[in-house]
Amino acid sequence: MFIAKDWQSPIAPGLSWYQESSGERPAFPALEGSLDCDVAIIGGGYTGLQAAYHLAEAGTRVALIEAQRVGDGASGRNGGQLGTGQRWWPEELEEKIGYERSKALFDLAEGAKRHLLDFAAEQKIDIDFVQGHLNVSHKKSYEAAFRANAEIAASRYSYPHMRFLDKAETDSILGSTRYHCGVYDSGTGHIHPLKLLIGLARSASVAGASIFEMTAAKSIDRQRGKVVIDTAKGQLTADRALIACNGYIGNLEPVTASHVMPIRSFIGATVPLDRFPEIIPGGESVADSRFVVRYFRKTKDGRLLFGGREAYTADNPRDISHHIRRQIAELYPQLKDIEMTHAWGGSVGITMPRQPFVRDVMPGVTSIGGYSGHGVMLANYCGRLYAQSVLGTSPDIELFKSLDIPAFPGGARMRRPLLFLALSWFALRDRF
Repeated sequence: MFIAKDWQSPIAPGLSWYQESSGERPAFPALEGSLDCDVAIIGGGYTGLQAAYHLAEAGTRVALIEAQRVGDGASGRNGGQLGTGQRWWPEELEEKIGYERSKALFDLAEGAKRHLLDFAAEQKIDIDFVQGHLNVSHKKSYEAAFRANAEIAASRYSYPHMRFLDKAETDSILGSTRYHCGVYDSGTGHIHPLKLLIGLARSASVAGASIFEMTAAKSIDRQRGKVVIDTAKGQLTADRALIACNGYIGNLEPVTASHVMPIRSFIGATVPLDRFPEIIPGGESVADSRFVVRYFRKTKDGRLLFGGREAYTADNPRDISHHIRRQIAELYPQLKDIEMTHAWGGSVGITMPRQPFVRDVMPGVTSIGGYSGHGVMLANYCGRLYAQSVLGTSPDIELFKSLDIPAFPGGARMRRPLLFLALSWFALRDRF
């Protein structure tokens, strides 16, 4: 059974180019009645589905529930960029937690990258992978830091795939004169995120995981030594559970909600740029140095896919494409009147230090999220690491659990207004 590919979710504003170009998603039933399992998973994105796949492959009885359709959250609607390392540059992270832990986290992220590409190849999922990524600076004063980044990656982190770009080379690769320098990373690239999500869901189902869509968790609790999850028309009872809701946690679990905050992010896609061959001719993905990062790339059929506008409330703008086109024109004036064929948005889960939140929030219940815009690799890998921890085959998830992730200040009432003020201040700094 399939549902039309133009399905519009209430949590996923706008029809994405990914939906138009990935074919139809497999549909799964809603949960009705009671079900016992070994592991219950809340959330049908990368983290939940990877955990479900690896647990089911090992013979574990797994049930996964998703409030909407699998892929309606960030996993199916993001920018598709893999990046390298964690959200922080390794030398920045090293200043905070020391070289040994910073190196371990960098190596873990490289393992995440290999896992994603290997998994897609093994499962025969065509994810439209394109090699090459640029980090570019919107301020001339950042040049020294960008030079050092490439050097440190090679000398201290055994990563020789980065090289510094001066302004002339940056301009040539981008087809834009608005940036001052950059770092080219040949060891990573970008993918079609929804194609990966669809393939992952099918693999998890084939492996034996029970997947239920349109099934929101209403509550999660411990009863008589078991984890009990109530839904509108059913109930899951399990030995343990994984909360993998990321920016869509809502009020389901208060510890996660106090540590993982959703912000709205929006992306647009243009018509194919056949008349503008000078724009990113190599097809690399790009992310800039702004606090409100502008990230963009060309799709397999030659469109410019551009993200960069954020909102710190739950509201959605009436015209997403207008704001995106304006940002595109700042970088590429020749595209000021370009037709936008798609514009969409969703929620990104962030934490205070921009590092993943991985914590046992009650006995037998682990919560994972807060990838802070770096989740294509990390969300997939964290799902696998959770499964390995349950199976007793790897303790690597403990490295994420050991991170100091403080709660957002202000309590339930003031948390969001304080976040709005703080992020607005940092966004203002981008202009100077």
